[in-house]
Parts: sequence; C-alpha cells; structure tokens
Amino acid sequence: MTLDATLHTGMAEIPAPEWDGLACHESGRPHDPFTTHRFLSALDRSRSTGKGTGWQTRPLVLRDQGRLVAAMPLYVKSHSQGEYIFDHGWAEALERAGGSYYPKLQSAVPFTPATGRRFLGAPDYRTALMETAIDLTRGNGLSSLHVTFCTKEEALALTGLDGTLRRITQQYHWENPGYTSFDAFLAELSSRKRKMIRKERETARSHGLTIHALTGDDITPDHWAAMWAFYQDTGSRKWGRPYLTREFFDELHTTMRDDVLLVLAYDGTKPVAGALNFIGRQTLYGRYWGSVAEYPCLHFELCYYQAMDYAIAHGLRVEAGAQGEHKLARGYLPAEIHSLHWIENPSFRAAVARYLTEERRAVGEEIEVLTSYGPFRKVTTDD
Repeated sequence: MTLDATLHTGMAEIPAPEWDGLACHESGRPHDPFTTHRFLSALDRSRSTGKGTGWQTRPLVLRDQGRLVAAMPLYVKSHSQGEYIFDHGWAEALERAGGSYYPKLQSAVPFTPATGRRFLGAPDYRTALMETAIDLTRGNGLSSLHVTFCTKEEALALTGLDGTLRRITQQYHWENPGYTSFDAFLAELSSRKRKMIRKERETARSHGLTIHALTGDDITPDHWAAMWAFYQDTGSRKWGRPYLTREFFDELHTTMRDDVLLVLAYDGTKPVAGALNFIGRQTLYGRYWGSVAEYPCLHFELCYYQAMDYAIAHGLRVEAGAQGEHKLARGYLPAEIHSLHWIENPSFRAAVARYLTEERRAVGEEIEVLTSYGPFRKVTTDD
C-alpha cells in the first residue's frame, strides 16, 4: 500500500466533502459532530484556533493515488490549555529535568472533552496515520504526540506501537436504556435521590422563569448573542479568558444550527441563563453554560435535567463535559476515557509509563467506588 501523506495548514485546504466522507460517512446525523469539517473549520475561521491561540491547525491526510483515504485532526500546541486530559505535571517534570515539553503535537478537537474517532477512515489506516504522526513529531523536534478522547477501540489497537502509551481517565455520562419519560428514570433511583432531584426541579421552576429548548431554524442571532454573554462570563471565571471567540458563535449559526440544542431561561422577555449542547447520532453533548444572576438549582435544570428530557425524547445518551462529581447524584455515572501518548525521550517515556500503570489502577478503583455510590436503587435477590 503506497500512501501520500500531507500535513495541511488549515481545514480550508481540504474539501469538505472529502473530509466528511471519512469523518461522518453515515447518512443522516453524524455520529460525532465535532470532527465534521464544519465544526473544525468554524474554529479556524473564527480565529478560535490558529495564530496566537496556541493551537496551530495542522490536519493530516493520507491519499492513495490522489483519493483521500484517511485523516486525523492535528494541532501543534504551545501549551496544555483547552485539552481536558491534563499533562501539566508531565510538562513541569520534563522541564525540571532540563527538557522542553512544548511545542507538542496533539490529535484532538480543541476545547471539546468528548470521546470520538481521531483516526478517520477505515481501521486499516490507523497504524499508518499514527506512524506518520510519530514521524512528524520526531522529525520536527517536538517532545511528544497526544491523541486525546479517542475511542477505546482506537486506544487498544494502537497501544505499544513504537512505544505508544495508553492513558485512562474518567468522566460522568448519563446512559439511557430506553426511558419513556423522566419519571421512568426517577423510578430507577433510590427514594432519597428521587426526592432530591424533584426538589431541585421545583426550586428551578420557583424562580418564575420560562425555559425554551431550541434547535435548527428556531435559533436566531439574538439567541447566540445571549449565549455568548453567558459563555463569556463563565469562561472568564473558569479559564481567565474564554477559549472561543464571538465569531465562533456566528459560525455555529451559519453552519451548525441543526447540530445544536440551545436551552435558554427567560425572565419575561430577557434571557438570563443558557446551556449549549451539540447533538450526535447517539449522544447529546453538553458543552457550555452561563447565567447573568444567581438562581439556585437552575444550573442543574438547564445543563442536566433539560438535557435528559431531550435525550429521552430522542433516544440519546448524555455526555455532560469534563469533571464534576456533583453529576453522580443526578444519574451521571463514571466512565472510562481513553487517550494515547508517544514521548520522544526514552527515559521520560519510561517514567510516564510507570505513572500511567499506577494511574490506570487508581482510576479503575475510583470508578468502581463511585459507581457503588450512584443514585440508582440497589437490586437485591432472595436466595
């Protein structure tokens, strides 16, 4: 198999039909909205990625006799912000030892802690993509290659390739076995947790706000202006400055309205809080939330319970983003998250490998313990 590899300098250099033929080849709604050409291009066009952001867009493609057969979203990183698989400690350790951790190469969807395919195309091309990315890392004097939020299948298939390491971390996901209503979900919980959730929803309703769940052409530019204000406030408090630009929200309106669920709370005619979700084929992905004032329990209502209502109505599961043990009591259980890491320095790679062995064990134990503390009723059987 003779393949030609090209490292592009932006998504605009790759025709959208060619890229999406690999990223979302299924008919209808894509499985993963984040690896579509329209999402990654929106980041570039809005200058959320690119010069001055620490995310230099360098998508990698493989062609067979001119035909695009495989691709990989790829970025040169000058920091570790906006990744959600945290390696700041690795950077500090290498730099203390006299090395340079940055720049590094990252296969990821910027600012998006959602599991999805990173090796686009038939599985037969995964090894070629990974070997090419490793060669690029080695040949350009980069410290390391990181493939974050890849699928478990991808992680297992490529672990060990040229010393590639596998990492397991965890998030909280809400699984939907086919609930017919929110009450059907509540019926699966312990009495105490069921009462807590009902009380939270009552508290959220007690503020006298009206809630609208919008998607597609029901979303207007005014809605995006409100959501930008909410996002900007939350981003400033959490990260110091928001990762996304105002123009990114305009791009979403132009190209991705059908991929978005926007949940807004109104005080009369004024939007006062909102949550932004993306819709996949099987999963609703919660991404951003914000509010102009403090409304007890409104965060739970907009981000979790409204998402679950929509997911139940459309047969979806929910991934509610990174971190947050408070999600556990609301039915979001811990789930493994997978990533791959290749490190140039052999001694440092060996040290990270030892760390990851212990981390995987600890994460496995933590998931087991946290799951046992979940809100669902314990099933007992009589002997």
